Amino acid sequence: MSRCKLIRLGALLLLGALPLAALDAAVPLKIVGFDDMSCRAWSASKDDADQRAIYVAWVRGVLSGHNYANQSQQVSAISAGTVEQFVNRYCSEKPQGQFSDAAFRMSDQFSGRNNAITK
Repeated sequence: MSRCKLIRLGALLLLGALPLAALDAAVPLKIVGFDDMSCRAWSASKDDADQRAIYVAWVRGVLSGHNYANQSQQVSAISAGTVEQFVNRYCSEKPQGQFSDAAFRMSDQFSGRNNAITK
């Protein structure tokens, strides 16, 4: 095959792959959680022990999911109190944020990775 044909073929393959790469980058993370994952909702649950316990259990579930997916960088056992303190601190620093993001940052910090998960 001539060099010109190879260049055209390479360009066609690259152009064909671009829409797939764009689709992959455009797909948002699907979080299976609560209708309201805001730090505002987390803070409002302070005086509702049952709701707060459900939120803490959800965060611990995220950490367990992290351990399942990243078995070489696991989060060690973390108490409900530690989860609550971490999310409280995160939400006080980022009151417009999502407490789901606090769970992800917690998995980053407590797994020793200290970097956000990347694909």
